[in-house]
Amino acid sequence: MDQALDKALDHRDFYRLPWNYADNGISWLEPTTKCNLRCEGCYRDLENPVHKTLDEVRADLEVFRRLRKSDCMSIAGGDPLVYPDIVPLVKMVKEMGWKPIVNTNGIALTEPLLKELKEAGVFGFTFHIDTSQNRPKAKGWSETELNAERLRYAEMVAKVGGLACSFNATVNEQTLPEVPNLVEWARKHADIVQTMVFILFRSPDLTGEFDYYAQGRKLNFGSTYKETQWGGQRSVFAPEVAATIRTVDPLYKPAAFLNGTANPESLKWLLANRIVLGGEIMGYVSPRFMELVQNVTHLFTGSYLAYAGPGSTARGKLAAFAAGLIDRDMRAVFWRIVKTCLTKPANIFRRAHLQSFMIIQPVNFEADGRQDMCDGCPDMTVHDGKLVWSCRLEELNQYGSFVEAAPRPAAQ
Repeated sequence: MDQALDKALDHRDFYRLPWNYADNGISWLEPTTKCNLRCEGCYRDLENPVHKTLDEVRADLEVFRRLRKSDCMSIAGGDPLVYPDIVPLVKMVKEMGWKPIVNTNGIALTEPLLKELKEAGVFGFTFHIDTSQNRPKAKGWSETELNAERLRYAEMVAKVGGLACSFNATVNEQTLPEVPNLVEWARKHADIVQTMVFILFRSPDLTGEFDYYAQGRKLNFGSTYKETQWGGQRSVFAPEVAATIRTVDPLYKPAAFLNGTANPESLKWLLANRIVLGGEIMGYVSPRFMELVQNVTHLFTGSYLAYAGPGSTARGKLAAFAAGLIDRDMRAVFWRIVKTCLTKPANIFRRAHLQSFMIIQPVNFEADGRQDMCDGCPDMTVHDGKLVWSCRLEELNQYGSFVEAAPRPAAQ
C-alpha cells in the first residue's frame, strides 16, 4: 500500500465508535445458508444449504438478547429472501426489540413480498450488488452499469415508503476505479439511498507466507477460502478507497472508525456522512457530531445507533444547525447550506439528506501471522450458543475452531 495514502488518514483524527463485543450497533443473524447466486470469492458453503427452523432462529436471538445489546439485527445468509419463513422471522426480530435489516442480493424480492415484509416490521434493506455476482439479468455489466440495477431496487423501496435503503459493493483492485461513479450515483439519489458500503475484497494469502493450523493440526486452508481471478492480484485498503472517493468528492472526510484487533491504526470500519441538498454536497459531519449522536442515542434508547430511517436522514438542515451550535466544523456546513439557499431560493423548501459511506476492511494478516479482525465487530453471529465472527463461520464448521496462521520458515 502506498505510504502517502496510508498517512492521509490518521485514526486519531476520527471518533472511535464505542461499539464493542457486548454493546454494539448491529448483530448478524443467519437463518439460511441457501443462496440464489454464487459470488466470486464467496466463503459460505453453498453446496449443502441448510434452513434453520424458526425455533432454532429464536434460540439464536435469545443468545443475542442474553449476551449483546444492539440497535439492529442484520438478517443475512445465504440470501434471507429464499428462507421460507422470512416474513414471520422479520416479525419475530421486530417483536424481540431490534430493527430488522434484510441483507439480500434482491433477486427474490417482489413488490408483494416487500409489502409483506414492511407489514411484518422490516426497518430497511441492504442490497448487495456488484460485478462478482454475474447477475442473471445483468451478466457482464460493469459496476457503473449496475447502477441501473441499484436504482431499480432503490425506487422499489422508496415506492413502499418509510424504509431505509442501503447498498453494499465488494471492491477489488480492478473495480476500484469505478468507485467514483458509485459515489456520484449515490449523490444524485440521496433522497432514496441512505447508505453506500464498500467492502474490500477479502483475499487471504493461501500459498505464500504462512502455514495454517487448527487445534494444533496443520491444514490445507485452500479448501475453505478459494482464490479467484476476480479479486485481482493484490489487496485494496481503506486509504486507497478514500483517496479514490476524493477524486469526485473533494469534501469527503470520514468521521468515525473501528480499529483492528491486532493493529490499532488499521481502519476496519471507516464511516463518513455527508449532507446533500438539491443534488449538491454541503459537507461532511464531524467526529464530534458522530460522538454526540452515538452517546445521546445510547443514553435514551440503551443501544448505539446503526441505521436511521429516511425520515431521520432527511433532516440534514436541522442536524447542521443544532450541531453547529457547539461544533465549528458543523457550523461551517450549516453556513454552506444557508449560502446555497440564498443563491438558490428553491433549496429553502428542499430537504437536505444525510447520506452515509462506510468502507469495510476484512481480516488481513500481520507479518507475525496474527489476523487483524474488526475490533468491536458489528457482524457477530451465533454458533453453538456463542458469539463468533460471521466472516469466519466456515472455519468453525470445518475444523471446530478458528484457524491460526504462522509465518512459514525460511527455506534453508
